[in-house]
Amino acid sequence: MTAACPDAAVAESELPALRRRINTVLVVSQILGGLGVATGIALAAVLAKQVSGTEALSGLAPTATVTGTALLSVPLAALMTSRGRRPGLVLAYVIGAIGAGVVVLAAVISNFPLLLVGMAGFGAASSANLQARFAAADLAEPERRARAISTVVWATTIGAVLGPNIASPAGRSVSGLGIPAAAGPFVWSAGVFLVSAVLVSVLLRPDPLLTARAMAPAEEQHPEGRSLRAGVRAVRASPRARLALVTVAVSHTAMVSIMSMTPVALSHHGASIQLIGLVISGHIAGMYAFSPLMGWLSDRLGRLSVIGLAVGLLCFAALLAGTAGDSHGQTAAGLFVLGLGWSAGLVSGSALLTDSVPQPARAAVQGLSDLTMNTAAGVGGAAAGLIVAQASYGWLNATGACLLLPLAALALFTRRGKAALTG
Repeated sequence: MTAACPDAAVAESELPALRRRINTVLVVSQILGGLGVATGIALAAVLAKQVSGTEALSGLAPTATVTGTALLSVPLAALMTSRGRRPGLVLAYVIGAIGAGVVVLAAVISNFPLLLVGMAGFGAASSANLQARFAAADLAEPERRARAISTVVWATTIGAVLGPNIASPAGRSVSGLGIPAAAGPFVWSAGVFLVSAVLVSVLLRPDPLLTARAMAPAEEQHPEGRSLRAGVRAVRASPRARLALVTVAVSHTAMVSIMSMTPVALSHHGASIQLIGLVISGHIAGMYAFSPLMGWLSDRLGRLSVIGLAVGLLCFAALLAGTAGDSHGQTAAGLFVLGLGWSAGLVSGSALLTDSVPQPARAAVQGLSDLTMNTAAGVGGAAAGLIVAQASYGWLNATGACLLLPLAALALFTRRGKAALTG
């Protein structure tokens, strides 16, 4: 039944095997996608500084990536809403591969605007990695939804931790081709993204979103409930959905702003490319390796409790990194805790968002979530370079901590509102 009609509902007895198969494909694609993104992004700020000739513009490279992720999230979500997860993920990886190729070309001809265009296209692969967590939630049981999301997030660990550490050999591999060493990782990224696209296209069948939609009650299958406008209405109608949206956006913005300028700050204190790669690897391990724990906590203790944990971890990370000075070890510790805070915010916020809106509107709301989080992070990343250039890395961390205060207040307000309703 499933093979013959991939968009049809499946029998209850078939669901466990189907969940395992879909999750396996998502896990493998996340490993590859994480490898491609992390390999390229590790030296993005360094490459931007080389091409532009000024440190003040170095933050624009990761910012362009985040901006590209944001701009592409809505059309990709629209494609997924109409045709399923598979076409959207495949297209995102293909655009990411093209963007990586444009970055290499821009580095060769020293064209900074073209570099930013390529980085924006490169961001499509990040959009694929982010959207894959929602694909895992499509068929998950509500009481295990956070753990399903966190499993796919965790899968990024392997590729993401390896990525920064192979940036140096990737750079050396293109030394005889007239390509700057800092652009070498993007050559490798392009190839990895294409492999991911083929994998998803061939093996992500049946499509999890279309299958979940076919299994929904008849009253939840009206096409008009799937539009972006319907998604906005669903968020407005739910205080918990609004909190989820803010949680994901603020956590991501604080993380991107601080992380993107850490390689520059480390280089000021004499860190080598290899050491920078190790620090970023530790940060990425914090982001992804402990996500199953965050998923388990979200399912057992509740989404709001883990959102509170995220705020605490992110504030502590800003304190550690912002006061590290020339202590590379303290900077590394701060970046690791920063990754943990991001993981707690992303997993709990994504699960809460999926819980809080009707099934027809979920794909649109999830696209809106990624648009919001990456737009906010894009602004934060652009400001990060200016803050470091005009003030210091310490002030950047202080600014990131201040972003968390409204989130903490909103979480407390929502928790009190829930207690009042249940009490």
